[in-house]
Amino acid sequence: MRSYEAVTRIDAGPDEVWRHLVDVGSWRDWDSGVDRVEGRVALGERLTLYATMIRSRPFGVTVTELRPREAMRWRGGLPLGLAVIERTYGLDAQDDGTTVLTVREDQTGPLAWVTERATPDLNPSFRQFCAGLKARAEAATRASG
Repeated sequence: MRSYEAVTRIDAGPDEVWRHLVDVGSWRDWDSGVDRVEGRVALGERLTLYATMIRSRPFGVTVTELRPREAMRWRGGLPLGLAVIERTYGLDAQDDGTTVLTVREDQTGPLAWVTERATPDLNPSFRQFCAGLKARAEAATRASG
């Protein structure tokens, strides 16, 4: 199994962070590391991500979990579970009104080595995503407060 992860504390509540997280159409407007996302965020829906670091290979996923203000999970990979790519966006509300955002991807399955070889180190991209979402949510919080 191969995993990637980035975590950041955002000076905004989970409602504000969630609003920007699920608005995948606007990800390109802030420094997310994503050129564009096709599709809509809804349970069972398909999304196609075009990442700046792998422009030649879009990433197709299905939304497998949506818990507003808490978590969003996507699943992709090879057919029959031969290689499974699961990406989770977790929001953890803090007592001080901030939110801890965790972005994690796990690659598993008997042929996971195929996806591992084809995937560059995603940690820098995940850190960029977290920093971009942090800046976006904090700016919106400052503007409304």
